[in-house]
Amino acid sequence: MNSPENPLGAHVLLNQLEWKNSFASLPSEFYTKLSPTPLPDPYLVSVSRKAAELIRLNPSELSSGSFVSIFSGNAVPLGADPLAAVYSGHQFGVWAGQLGDGRAVLLGEALAPSESSGTLELQLKGAGKTPYSRMGDGRAVLRSSIREFLCSEAMAGLGIPTSRALCIVGSDKRVLREMPETSAVVTRMAPSFVRFGSFEHWFYNDKPAELKQLADYVLEKSYPELRESANPYQALLREITHLTAELVAQWQAVGFMHGVLNTDNMSILGQTLDYGPFGFMEAYDPAHICNHTDQQGRYSYRMQPRIGEWNCYALGQAMVSLIGSVEDTQEALAVYTPSFDSKMSALWNAKLGFQVSDSSDAELVESLLTILARSRVDFSLFFRRLSSIKLDNPSLDNAVRDLFLDRASFDAWAINYRQRLKRESSIDAERKVAMDKVNPNYVLRNYLAQVAIEKAQEKDFSEIEKLLTLLENPFDEHPDYQSYAELPPDWAADIEVSCSS
Repeated sequence: MNSPENPLGAHVLLNQLEWKNSFASLPSEFYTKLSPTPLPDPYLVSVSRKAAELIRLNPSELSSGSFVSIFSGNAVPLGADPLAAVYSGHQFGVWAGQLGDGRAVLLGEALAPSESSGTLELQLKGAGKTPYSRMGDGRAVLRSSIREFLCSEAMAGLGIPTSRALCIVGSDKRVLREMPETSAVVTRMAPSFVRFGSFEHWFYNDKPAELKQLADYVLEKSYPELRESANPYQALLREITHLTAELVAQWQAVGFMHGVLNTDNMSILGQTLDYGPFGFMEAYDPAHICNHTDQQGRYSYRMQPRIGEWNCYALGQAMVSLIGSVEDTQEALAVYTPSFDSKMSALWNAKLGFQVSDSSDAELVESLLTILARSRVDFSLFFRRLSSIKLDNPSLDNAVRDLFLDRASFDAWAINYRQRLKRESSIDAERKVAMDKVNPNYVLRNYLAQVAIEKAQEKDFSEIEKLLTLLENPFDEHPDYQSYAELPPDWAADIEVSCSS
């Protein structure tokens, strides 16, 4: 592959990408082979150059007609082997039975020219009906495609494991949701799109041979280092559980809420997958529900850690026959709580600018979250501004204090916070640099996405590009765009997102 015409790490043209589809090597019961449904008169809405760099795609290709044709589903690249995968899952805690790629078509893996880069699967979301569409039309709307595209790249900018989004291709073809909307295809990228529900599908259909084939495929493709373990399937569950726990901790640390933590939306790689009615915390409320469909609050912010563990147990249930015993399965699942707690503790300490751990840290964090909730303080703004306080000059705290309705509560907390910082001889300038590297200046607030969506519906894609630039570098200061980092406008409180979003 690394020929003289294509040296290690060089960019490639579209027709030089090498394709394979390892998932297609599994028996036909795992998928249905089919081509994407062409999208009428497609046009490019936006493209992530950073995502394109992951497969070393030449920047000159990103606005070409061939690029639009392939990633609208109108042309299948040579060597690709498109398919839709079957899986099942628990939805809102209830067994939903067979699901599957109802509007997504997996083209296969594009082989990056650098052997060290591995492979990424490319999947077209919104590419038409499949045998798993149930009552759906197989299409995605421009609105939800923009949200997924921007949030995928925003999470990558935050350093949180996630599927990536290469591009959005739009069309004037209308599909019916709550109202008629224009359609789009978003190209998603991940090392694997296997889900917890992929394992559940074979377990609940009493197909032990297929369950083992899937587990062996995942071990071979995604976790080859575990194959020589004494019990590879137990090691696999343990690692997935550990990665999931750490992922949820990272969500909590930036105030991200997934919105639909069904088992069919959980990646076996510990990556954020399937962006629907997500949200980033604004006015801090641990009971906040970002998904208007979630009437019971199952997937609220404070429930996410527990649901992450619940989903791991659902995966463990599906794998117990492979692992060999309930006891060994429980031993693997037992890593969730310590993994989450350890990661969460480290993340809070980093957000607060601590260099070392202290026995008082948990109590300090808990008291902080209490006063944040009491005054409904903007989560991202608080931590970003906190980096600017001076150890010996509380009179300069106003930028932080003004976020609180009850300023006295912050003043009382800040006394303890300063004492904690002084115990480790914290230096203001150094602490600010460290805190600003972990507390983002920009997150994808719902109102920012909504503004971009409304402009895009009028064929103005400039706001998408502007947001993409900011979200790819969320920790940087952009003086000309500081308004994007400030409190949301009053009208933003009326935005609702649901499972159709």
